[in-house]
Amino acid sequence: MLQINADLHPDITHKRSLAAARHFIWLHKWLLGGLALLAVALALALARWLVGPEVVVYRVIRGDLTRTVVASGHVETPYRVSIGTQYTGTVAEVLVDEGQTVKRGQPLIVLESSELKSAVVQAQSAAAQAEARMRQQREFTLPAAQQALKQAQATLVNAQAAYQRAEQLSKAGFGTREALDAATKDLDVARTQVRTAELSVYTAQPGGSDYVMALTQLNQAQANVATAQARLGYATIAAPRDGTLITRNVERGAIVQPGNALLVLAPAGDVQLVLQIDEKNLGLLRVGQDAVVSADAYPDQRFDAKVSYINPSVDITRASVAVKLTATAPPHYLRQDMTVSVDIEIDKRAATLVVPARAVHDPTSASPWVLVVRNGRPREQAVRLGLRTSDQIEVLEGLVQDDLVVPVAAGVRAGQRIRPVAP
Repeated sequence: MLQINADLHPDITHKRSLAAARHFIWLHKWLLGGLALLAVALALALARWLVGPEVVVYRVIRGDLTRTVVASGHVETPYRVSIGTQYTGTVAEVLVDEGQTVKRGQPLIVLESSELKSAVVQAQSAAAQAEARMRQQREFTLPAAQQALKQAQATLVNAQAAYQRAEQLSKAGFGTREALDAATKDLDVARTQVRTAELSVYTAQPGGSDYVMALTQLNQAQANVATAQARLGYATIAAPRDGTLITRNVERGAIVQPGNALLVLAPAGDVQLVLQIDEKNLGLLRVGQDAVVSADAYPDQRFDAKVSYINPSVDITRASVAVKLTATAPPHYLRQDMTVSVDIEIDKRAATLVVPARAVHDPTSASPWVLVVRNGRPREQAVRLGLRTSDQIEVLEGLVQDDLVVPVAAGVRAGQRIRPVAP
Protein backbone atom coordinates (compact mmCIF):
# COMPACT_ATOMS: atom_id res chain seq x y z
CA MET A 1 0.00 0.00 0.00
CA LEU A 2 2.83 2.32 0.74
CA GLN A 3 4.47 1.47 -2.56
CA ILE A 4 1.37 2.53 -4.57
CA ASN A 5 1.23 6.00 -3.01
CA ALA A 6 4.87 6.54 -3.75
CA ASP A 7 4.39 5.75 -7.43
CA LEU A 8 1.44 8.19 -7.82
CA HIS A 9 3.22 11.14 -6.21
CA PRO A 10 5.11 12.46 -9.39
CA ASP A 11 1.93 12.49 -11.49
CA ILE A 12 0.09 14.40 -8.86
CA THR A 13 2.89 16.95 -8.72
CA HIS A 14 2.89 17.43 -12.51
CA LYS A 15 -0.85 17.92 -12.61
CA ARG A 16 -0.64 20.46 -9.86
CA SER A 17 2.03 22.40 -11.83
CA LEU A 18 -0.11 22.46 -14.99
CA ALA A 19 -3.09 23.64 -13.04
CA ALA A 20 -1.03 26.38 -11.44
CA ALA A 21 0.26 27.47 -14.88
CA ARG A 22 -3.22 27.56 -16.30
CA HIS A 23 -4.41 29.55 -13.38
CA PHE A 24 -1.59 32.05 -13.82
CA ILE A 25 -2.32 32.43 -17.56
CA TRP A 26 -5.99 32.90 -16.84
CA LEU A 27 -5.31 35.54 -14.28
CA HIS A 28 -2.89 37.41 -16.58
CA LYS A 29 -4.45 36.61 -19.98
CA TRP A 30 -4.85 40.22 -21.07
CA LEU A 31 -1.31 41.14 -20.17
CA LEU A 32 0.08 38.08 -21.88
CA GLY A 33 -2.09 38.72 -24.98
CA GLY A 34 -0.87 42.29 -25.20
CA LEU A 35 2.73 41.15 -24.89
CA ALA A 36 2.18 38.62 -27.71
CA LEU A 37 0.66 41.26 -30.00
CA LEU A 38 3.50 43.62 -29.19
CA ALA A 39 6.00 40.95 -30.10
CA VAL A 40 4.26 40.31 -33.42
CA ALA A 41 4.15 44.03 -34.17
CA LEU A 42 7.83 44.40 -33.37
CA ALA A 43 8.63 41.47 -35.63
CA LEU A 44 6.60 42.93 -38.47
CA ALA A 45 8.15 46.37 -38.00
CA LEU A 46 11.59 44.84 -38.07
CA ALA A 47 10.77 42.95 -41.26
CA ARG A 48 9.28 46.10 -42.82
CA TRP A 49 12.39 48.06 -41.88
CA LEU A 50 14.64 45.39 -43.31
CA VAL A 51 12.82 44.84 -46.67
CA GLY A 52 10.72 48.08 -46.95
CA PRO A 53 6.99 48.65 -47.50
CA GLU A 54 5.14 47.53 -50.58
CA VAL A 55 4.75 50.47 -53.00
CA VAL A 56 2.81 50.47 -56.26
CA VAL A 57 5.12 51.59 -59.09
CA TYR A 58 4.59 52.23 -62.79
CA ARG A 59 6.76 51.05 -65.64
CA VAL A 60 8.03 53.51 -68.25
CA ILE A 61 6.65 52.28 -71.58
CA ARG A 62 7.12 53.16 -75.20
CA GLY A 63 3.93 53.84 -77.14
CA ASP A 64 1.82 56.32 -79.05
CA LEU A 65 0.62 59.40 -77.17
CA THR A 66 -2.25 61.52 -78.43
CA ARG A 67 -3.40 64.80 -76.94
CA THR A 68 -7.08 65.56 -77.39
CA VAL A 69 -9.70 68.13 -76.57
CA VAL A 70 -12.83 66.45 -75.27
CA ALA A 71 -16.27 68.02 -75.67
CA SER A 72 -19.94 67.16 -76.00
CA GLY A 73 -22.20 68.33 -78.80
CA HIS A 74 -25.14 67.34 -80.95
CA VAL A 75 -25.87 66.12 -84.46
CA GLU A 76 -27.13 68.63 -86.98
CA THR A 77 -27.45 68.86 -90.77
CA PRO A 78 -25.55 71.73 -92.43
CA TYR A 79 -28.90 73.41 -93.00
CA ARG A 80 -32.63 72.75 -92.69
CA VAL A 81 -35.39 73.45 -95.17
CA SER A 82 -38.66 74.99 -94.01
CA ILE A 83 -41.51 73.87 -96.26
CA GLY A 84 -44.61 76.07 -96.60
CA THR A 85 -47.38 77.03 -99.00
CA GLN A 86 -47.39 79.55 -101.85
CA TYR A 87 -50.96 80.70 -101.24
CA THR A 88 -53.66 80.69 -98.59
CA GLY A 89 -55.76 77.54 -98.65
CA THR A 90 -57.24 74.63 -96.75
CA VAL A 91 -55.28 71.42 -96.19
CA ALA A 92 -56.99 68.44 -97.82
CA GLU A 93 -54.42 65.74 -96.98
CA VAL A 94 -51.13 65.40 -95.09
CA LEU A 95 -49.31 62.49 -96.70
CA VAL A 96 -46.26 62.14 -94.41
CA ASP A 97 -45.38 61.82 -90.74
CA GLU A 98 -42.68 63.36 -88.61
CA GLY A 99 -39.43 61.39 -88.82
CA GLN A 100 -40.25 59.95 -92.24
CA THR A 101 -37.59 59.80 -94.94
CA VAL A 102 -38.72 61.34 -98.23
CA LYS A 103 -37.40 61.64 -101.78
CA ARG A 104 -37.19 64.74 -103.91
CA GLY A 105 -40.52 65.46 -105.62
CA GLN A 106 -42.52 63.23 -103.27
CA PRO A 107 -45.95 64.76 -102.42
CA LEU A 108 -46.15 65.88 -98.81
CA ILE A 109 -49.30 68.02 -98.45
CA VAL A 110 -52.36 68.44 -100.71
CA LEU A 111 -54.49 71.62 -100.54
CA GLU A 112 -58.06 72.18 -101.74
CA SER A 113 -57.76 73.14 -105.44
CA SER A 114 -61.26 73.49 -106.96
CA GLU A 115 -60.87 77.26 -107.55
CA LEU A 116 -57.42 76.75 -109.03
CA LYS A 117 -58.76 74.13 -111.44
CA SER A 118 -61.50 76.56 -112.55
CA ALA A 119 -58.87 79.24 -113.13
CA VAL A 120 -56.94 76.85 -115.34
CA VAL A 121 -60.05 76.11 -117.41
CA GLN A 122 -60.77 79.83 -117.84
CA ALA A 123 -57.20 80.56 -118.86
CA GLN A 124 -57.25 77.69 -121.37
CA SER A 125 -60.51 79.03 -122.88
CA ALA A 126 -59.02 82.50 -123.29
CA ALA A 127 -55.95 80.98 -124.88
CA ALA A 128 -58.13 79.02 -127.32
CA GLN A 129 -59.92 82.24 -128.32
CA ALA A 130 -56.61 84.01 -128.88
CA GLU A 131 -55.40 81.10 -130.98
CA ALA A 132 -58.59 81.30 -133.05
CA ARG A 133 -58.01 85.02 -133.66
CA MET A 134 -54.50 84.26 -134.84
CA ARG A 135 -55.80 81.63 -137.22
CA GLN A 136 -58.42 84.07 -138.45
CA GLN A 137 -55.66 86.62 -139.02
CA ARG A 138 -53.60 84.14 -141.05
CA GLU A 139 -56.44 82.35 -142.89
CA PHE A 140 -58.97 85.13 -143.56
CA THR A 141 -57.92 88.70 -142.77
CA LEU A 142 -54.62 88.66 -144.65
CA PRO A 143 -55.92 86.84 -147.78
CA ALA A 144 -58.95 89.16 -147.90
CA ALA A 145 -56.71 92.22 -147.64
CA GLN A 146 -54.48 90.85 -150.40
CA GLN A 147 -57.49 90.29 -152.67
CA ALA A 148 -58.80 93.78 -151.92
CA LEU A 149 -55.40 95.19 -152.84
CA LYS A 150 -55.44 93.37 -156.18
CA GLN A 151 -58.94 94.67 -156.91
CA ALA A 152 -57.96 98.20 -155.95
CA GLN A 153 -54.87 98.01 -158.16
CA ALA A 154 -57.01 96.83 -161.10
CA THR A 155 -59.47 99.66 -160.47
CA LEU A 156 -56.57 102.11 -160.41
CA VAL A 157 -55.34 100.87 -163.82
CA ASN A 158 -58.79 101.40 -165.32
CA ALA A 159 -59.10 104.81 -163.72
CA GLN A 160 -55.70 105.88 -165.11
CA ALA A 161 -56.69 104.74 -168.62
CA ALA A 162 -60.03 106.58 -168.44
CA TYR A 163 -58.29 109.72 -167.20
CA GLN A 164 -55.78 109.63 -170.04
CA ARG A 165 -58.55 109.30 -172.65
CA ALA A 166 -60.56 112.13 -171.11
CA GLU A 167 -57.46 114.31 -171.00
CA GLN A 168 -56.60 113.62 -174.67
CA LEU A 169 -60.19 114.34 -175.78
CA SER A 170 -60.23 117.52 -173.76
CA LYS A 171 -56.98 118.72 -175.36
CA ALA A 172 -58.31 117.84 -178.84
CA GLY A 173 -61.51 119.80 -178.17
CA PHE A 174 -63.77 116.76 -178.31
CA GLY A 175 -64.26 116.19 -174.61
CA THR A 176 -66.04 118.24 -172.05
CA ARG A 177 -64.65 119.67 -168.86
CA GLU A 178 -67.15 117.69 -166.82
CA ALA A 179 -65.86 114.38 -168.28
CA LEU A 180 -62.25 115.26 -167.43
CA ASP A 181 -63.21 116.20 -163.84
CA ALA A 182 -65.08 112.94 -163.40
CA ALA A 183 -62.10 110.95 -164.72
CA THR A 184 -59.79 112.86 -162.35
CA LYS A 185 -62.05 112.14 -159.36
CA ASP A 186 -62.25 108.44 -160.21
CA LEU A 187 -58.45 108.31 -160.46
CA ASP A 188 -58.01 109.91 -157.04
CA VAL A 189 -60.52 107.50 -155.48
CA ALA A 190 -58.75 104.50 -157.05
CA ARG A 191 -55.40 105.67 -155.72
CA THR A 192 -56.87 106.07 -152.21
CA GLN A 193 -58.36 102.61 -152.37
CA VAL A 194 -54.98 101.14 -153.33
CA ARG A 195 -53.24 102.88 -150.43
CA THR A 196 -55.94 101.67 -148.03
CA ALA A 197 -55.66 98.11 -149.37
CA GLU A 198 -51.86 98.22 -149.07
CA LEU A 199 -52.20 99.36 -145.44
CA SER A 200 -54.63 96.54 -144.69
CA VAL A 201 -52.25 93.99 -146.18
CA TYR A 202 -49.32 95.44 -144.21
CA THR A 203 -51.11 95.37 -140.84
CA ALA A 204 -52.46 91.86 -141.43
CA GLN A 205 -49.15 90.24 -142.36
CA PRO A 206 -46.39 89.24 -139.82
CA GLY A 207 -44.90 92.41 -138.39
CA GLY A 208 -48.06 94.43 -138.92
CA SER A 209 -49.95 96.04 -136.07
CA ASP A 210 -53.04 93.81 -136.30
CA TYR A 211 -50.84 90.70 -136.44
CA VAL A 212 -48.71 91.87 -133.51
CA MET A 213 -51.81 92.65 -131.43
CA ALA A 214 -53.28 89.21 -132.10
CA LEU A 215 -49.97 87.53 -131.35
CA THR A 216 -49.61 89.52 -128.12
CA GLN A 217 -53.07 88.49 -126.99
CA LEU A 218 -52.21 84.84 -127.74
CA ASN A 219 -48.93 85.02 -125.80
CA GLN A 220 -50.65 86.65 -122.85
CA ALA A 221 -53.37 84.04 -122.84
CA GLN A 222 -50.80 81.25 -122.94
CA ALA A 223 -48.90 82.90 -120.09
CA ASN A 224 -52.12 83.04 -118.09
CA VAL A 225 -52.55 79.31 -118.68
CA ALA A 226 -49.01 78.63 -117.45
CA THR A 227 -49.60 80.80 -114.37
CA ALA A 228 -52.89 79.08 -113.58
CA GLN A 229 -51.30 75.65 -114.00
CA ALA A 230 -48.38 76.68 -111.79
CA ARG A 231 -50.75 77.85 -109.06
CA LEU A 232 -52.61 74.57 -109.39
CA GLY A 233 -49.28 72.79 -108.95
CA TYR A 234 -48.78 74.70 -105.67
CA ALA A 235 -51.80 72.83 -104.32
CA THR A 236 -49.53 69.79 -104.00
CA ILE A 237 -46.54 70.61 -101.79
CA ALA A 238 -43.64 68.29 -102.67
CA ALA A 239 -40.26 67.59 -101.08
CA PRO A 240 -37.60 69.93 -102.53
CA ARG A 241 -34.90 67.29 -102.02
CA ASP A 242 -34.11 63.99 -100.30
CA GLY A 243 -34.11 64.10 -96.52
CA THR A 244 -35.86 63.39 -93.25
CA LEU A 245 -38.84 65.33 -91.90
CA ILE A 246 -37.94 66.44 -88.40
CA THR A 247 -40.91 68.73 -87.71
CA ARG A 248 -44.60 68.63 -88.72
CA ASN A 249 -46.80 71.61 -87.86
CA VAL A 250 -49.90 70.94 -90.00
CA GLU A 251 -52.99 68.77 -89.91
CA ARG A 252 -55.88 68.03 -92.28
CA GLY A 253 -58.46 70.82 -92.41
CA ALA A 254 -56.08 73.55 -91.26
CA ILE A 255 -56.05 76.89 -93.10
CA VAL A 256 -52.50 77.69 -94.12
CA GLN A 257 -50.92 80.79 -95.57
CA PRO A 258 -47.54 81.86 -96.95
CA GLY A 259 -44.82 82.52 -94.40
CA ASN A 260 -45.66 79.64 -92.06
CA ALA A 261 -43.38 76.58 -91.87
CA LEU A 262 -45.61 73.54 -92.20
CA LEU A 263 -42.79 70.98 -92.31
CA VAL A 264 -39.06 71.13 -91.59
CA LEU A 265 -36.79 68.92 -93.69
CA ALA A 266 -33.26 67.83 -92.77
CA PRO A 267 -31.63 67.21 -96.18
CA ALA A 268 -29.80 63.95 -96.71
CA GLY A 269 -26.06 64.07 -97.19
CA ASP A 270 -23.29 65.43 -94.98
CA VAL A 271 -23.81 65.34 -91.24
CA GLN A 272 -22.16 67.91 -89.04
CA LEU A 273 -21.55 67.93 -85.31
CA VAL A 274 -21.91 71.19 -83.40
CA LEU A 275 -19.83 71.62 -80.25
CA GLN A 276 -19.22 74.31 -77.66
CA ILE A 277 -15.49 74.31 -76.83
CA ASP A 278 -14.08 76.14 -73.80
CA GLU A 279 -12.36 79.27 -75.07
CA LYS A 280 -9.12 78.32 -73.25
CA ASN A 281 -8.71 75.57 -75.88
CA LEU A 282 -9.25 77.89 -78.84
CA GLY A 283 -5.54 78.18 -79.56
CA LEU A 284 -5.27 74.39 -79.90
CA LEU A 285 -7.90 74.00 -82.61
CA ARG A 286 -7.34 74.07 -86.36
CA VAL A 287 -9.64 73.38 -89.31
CA GLY A 288 -8.91 69.92 -90.68
CA GLN A 289 -7.99 68.26 -87.38
CA ASP A 290 -9.12 64.66 -86.96
CA ALA A 291 -11.61 63.64 -84.31
CA VAL A 292 -13.20 60.47 -82.97
CA VAL A 293 -16.92 60.60 -82.16
CA SER A 294 -19.30 58.38 -80.25
CA ALA A 295 -23.01 58.88 -79.74
CA ASP A 296 -24.16 58.74 -76.15
CA ALA A 297 -26.83 56.25 -77.23
CA TYR A 298 -24.17 53.98 -78.82
CA PRO A 299 -21.03 54.51 -76.70
CA ASP A 300 -19.24 51.43 -78.05
CA GLN A 301 -19.52 52.50 -81.69
CA ARG A 302 -17.08 55.20 -82.80
CA PHE A 303 -16.67 57.00 -86.11
CA ASP A 304 -14.32 59.60 -87.60
CA ALA A 305 -14.89 63.29 -88.23
CA LYS A 306 -12.90 66.41 -89.13
CA VAL A 307 -13.03 69.97 -87.83
CA SER A 308 -14.67 71.98 -90.62
CA TYR A 309 -15.54 75.31 -88.97
CA ILE A 310 -14.41 77.39 -85.98
CA ASN A 311 -16.57 80.36 -85.09
CA PRO A 312 -14.48 83.55 -85.17
CA SER A 313 -16.34 84.99 -82.17
CA VAL A 314 -16.63 83.84 -78.55
CA ASP A 315 -19.93 83.40 -76.74
CA ILE A 316 -19.34 85.75 -73.81
CA THR A 317 -22.17 84.30 -71.72
CA ARG A 318 -20.74 80.78 -71.82
CA ALA A 319 -17.05 81.58 -72.46
CA SER A 320 -17.08 79.06 -75.30
CA VAL A 321 -16.50 78.84 -79.04
CA ALA A 322 -18.83 77.10 -81.51
CA VAL A 323 -16.99 74.44 -83.49
CA LYS A 324 -18.44 72.29 -86.27
CA LEU A 325 -17.17 68.93 -87.45
CA THR A 326 -18.12 67.00 -90.57
CA ALA A 327 -18.53 63.23 -90.31
CA THR A 328 -16.65 61.57 -93.17
CA ALA A 329 -18.76 58.39 -93.06
CA PRO A 330 -21.68 59.00 -90.68
CA PRO A 331 -23.29 55.81 -89.32
CA HIS A 332 -26.91 55.08 -90.10
CA TYR A 333 -28.06 55.37 -86.49
CA LEU A 334 -27.37 59.10 -86.19
CA ARG A 335 -30.45 61.24 -85.58
CA GLN A 336 -31.05 64.96 -85.54
CA ASP A 337 -30.04 66.63 -82.26
CA MET A 338 -28.54 63.38 -80.93
CA THR A 339 -25.93 63.99 -78.21
CA VAL A 340 -22.36 62.97 -79.06
CA SER A 341 -18.98 62.93 -77.31
CA VAL A 342 -16.01 64.10 -79.37
CA ASP A 343 -12.24 63.71 -78.94
CA ILE A 344 -10.43 66.18 -81.21
CA GLU A 345 -6.84 65.16 -81.90
CA ILE A 346 -4.59 68.16 -81.13
CA ASP A 347 -1.14 66.53 -81.26
CA LYS A 348 0.36 63.05 -81.51
CA ARG A 349 3.68 61.32 -80.78
CA ALA A 350 4.44 57.88 -82.14
CA ALA A 351 6.62 55.31 -80.27
CA THR A 352 7.68 57.69 -77.51
CA LEU A 353 8.49 57.17 -73.81
CA VAL A 354 5.39 57.63 -71.67
CA VAL A 355 4.87 57.84 -67.91
CA PRO A 356 1.68 58.38 -65.91
CA ALA A 357 1.08 62.01 -65.04
CA ARG A 358 0.59 61.00 -61.38
CA ALA A 359 4.27 60.01 -61.16
CA VAL A 360 5.73 63.41 -62.14
CA HIS A 361 6.58 65.97 -59.49
CA ASP A 362 6.25 69.67 -60.37
CA PRO A 363 5.24 68.96 -64.00
CA THR A 364 4.51 72.63 -64.78
CA SER A 365 7.75 73.96 -63.30
CA ALA A 366 11.05 74.45 -65.03
CA SER A 367 12.56 71.45 -63.19
CA PRO A 368 10.18 68.48 -63.14
CA TRP A 369 11.42 65.25 -61.56
CA VAL A 370 10.36 61.72 -60.72
CA LEU A 371 11.26 59.06 -58.16
CA VAL A 372 12.80 56.20 -60.13
CA VAL A 373 13.54 52.88 -58.40
CA ARG A 374 17.24 51.92 -58.32
CA ASN A 375 18.32 48.80 -56.37
CA GLY A 376 15.12 48.74 -54.36
CA ARG A 377 15.30 52.41 -53.37
CA PRO A 378 13.61 55.44 -55.03
CA ARG A 379 16.01 58.08 -56.33
CA GLU A 380 15.22 61.59 -57.53
CA GLN A 381 15.65 61.91 -61.30
CA ALA A 382 15.27 65.14 -63.28
CA VAL A 383 13.34 64.75 -66.53
CA ARG A 384 12.54 66.80 -69.59
CA LEU A 385 8.90 66.55 -70.58
CA GLY A 386 7.20 66.76 -73.94
CA LEU A 387 3.58 66.24 -74.95
CA ARG A 388 1.10 66.08 -72.08
CA THR A 389 -2.38 64.64 -71.81
CA SER A 390 -4.75 64.44 -68.89
CA ASP A 391 -3.22 61.18 -67.55
CA GLN A 392 0.06 60.63 -69.43
CA ILE A 393 3.19 62.65 -70.16
CA GLU A 394 5.92 62.19 -72.77
CA VAL A 395 9.47 61.97 -71.36
CA LEU A 396 12.19 63.29 -73.65
CA GLU A 397 15.18 62.90 -71.32
CA GLY A 398 15.99 61.33 -67.92
CA LEU A 399 14.35 57.90 -68.20
CA VAL A 400 14.61 54.79 -70.32
CA GLN A 401 12.11 52.14 -71.22
CA ASP A 402 11.14 49.74 -68.37
CA ASP A 403 12.28 52.10 -65.61
CA LEU A 404 10.02 51.95 -62.54
CA VAL A 405 8.67 55.25 -61.21
CA VAL A 406 6.88 55.93 -57.94
CA PRO A 407 3.61 57.90 -57.96
CA VAL A 408 3.56 61.19 -56.09
CA ALA A 409 0.77 60.02 -53.79
CA ALA A 410 2.84 57.03 -52.52
CA GLY A 411 4.36 59.25 -49.83
CA VAL A 412 7.85 57.65 -49.87
CA ARG A 413 11.17 59.46 -49.59
CA ALA A 414 14.19 59.25 -51.81
CA GLY A 415 16.59 56.58 -50.51
CA GLN A 416 13.93 54.69 -48.54
CA ARG A 417 13.93 50.93 -49.08
CA ILE A 418 10.71 49.75 -50.72
CA ARG A 419 9.24 46.65 -52.28
CA PRO A 420 7.93 47.63 -55.75
CA VAL A 421 4.69 45.99 -56.81
CA ALA A 422 2.71 46.28 -60.03
CA PRO A 423 -0.55 48.24 -59.94
